Amino acid sequence: MERIKIEIVEAIDVAQVYAELSHPGSGGSCVFVGSVREFTGKEEVISLEFETYKAMALKEMEKIAMEATKKWELNRVVVRHAVGVKEVEEPVVVVGASSAHRDACFAACRFLIDTLKQTVPIWKKEIFRNKTVWVSAHP
Repeated sequence: MERIKIEIVEAIDVAQVYAELSHPGSGGSCVFVGSVREFTGKEEVISLEFETYKAMALKEMEKIAMEATKKWELNRVVVRHAVGVKEVEEPVVVVGASSAHRDACFAACRFLIDTLKQTVPIWKKEIFRNKTVWVSAHP
């Protein structure tokens, strides 16, 4: 199995991520799943729509994963983001890491999701009951 798995997909299977992180040298795995929440502030969210420049997004996601493997002793890394329309509670992004010890997993997951949100060209449209709003890709 590959050490690093990077994908842009239509749907995320969280159980699959755990399987992909499995490694005989790993004593721990850490996974962060970002999903569609019901409210943004006081506005009720109906759904979110994600678009990306796929080639650039994959390149950036690979760069982030490689950087994580250089900073921490990781056995496996998964970085996956969904595109298209996603409903409330549906997962839209997942990052995961496995390593011999938990500290590396936790630190790597935090780095992976925070850096992804800052640098990867993925755009989000929030669909509310009475309006839609494109949200900046990077805060």
